[in-house]
Amino acid sequence: MKHETNRPVLRLAAFSDGGEGGNPAGVVVDDALPSDAEMQRIATDVGYSETVFAAPQDDGWRVRFFSPKEEVAFCGHATIALGSVLAERESQGLFQLDLNSGRISVEINEDGSATLMSPPAHSAGADPSLLTAALELFDLTVADLDPALPPSLANAGNNHLILALGDRLTLSKMSYDLDEGARLMRQYDLTTISLLWAETPRRFHSRNAFAIGGVAEDPATGAAAAALGGYLRDIRWPHDGEINIVQGEDMGARSLLKASISAEPGDGIRVSGMTRVIGG
Repeated sequence: MKHETNRPVLRLAAFSDGGEGGNPAGVVVDDALPSDAEMQRIATDVGYSETVFAAPQDDGWRVRFFSPKEEVAFCGHATIALGSVLAERESQGLFQLDLNSGRISVEINEDGSATLMSPPAHSAGADPSLLTAALELFDLTVADLDPALPPSLANAGNNHLILALGDRLTLSKMSYDLDEGARLMRQYDLTTISLLWAETPRRFHSRNAFAIGGVAEDPATGAAAAALGGYLRDIRWPHDGEINIVQGEDMGARSLLKASISAEPGDGIRVSGMTRVIGG
């Protein structure tokens, strides 16, 4: 029988830029997970793009993620927030997390940042019909894209469409219809549509449309950062093992993410960032 939680929801912003920015996440840690209906209710009440729920299980923690609309297979920023909460609670630094799709880990570093190891990362070229629909959604054309970074469907726990743009100005103008975006993302099983601009081979600016979760975009998206890292490895981009991502600037919530990329195809991606506690 599922346990209905009375534990308060903790609120943290993950991938913050010092004491500002980051993506807010709700965190609930209890002796057992609440029912599905109760987790959905809590996530809807909290209203953040995701709330994470965790309970002890065997040698790790059973973890599930809910947006205000539905359950999400994997959420990077909520995992980073959870790692900070568990470190404070358990006085240790490495945690094994059992998701619906498998086991990942999160650890706390000496500088206070948290690092998650994503699920296996892989990518493939974007379906032409999806690309056509996505370009129409954002009022873009093929000429707006960066030919060095071809459109791709990338996965490191869930699906993200990657669209790399040719300049920063086009990225800053990102706009789309929320309902139409949610329909498209459900049709193609997407968690976000990731619009990017490569300032340098190792520094990216990102905006992630998250209509399926009920919000226009996330200020920081660890799952998409992991998917991007796997994609860059697959296309043999000159990342030298690490990239930095600036996200949320155009929302007024500048966020910083770092992705460390191993050379082994299919391996998970290590995504790191700072957290800060925010008000209830």
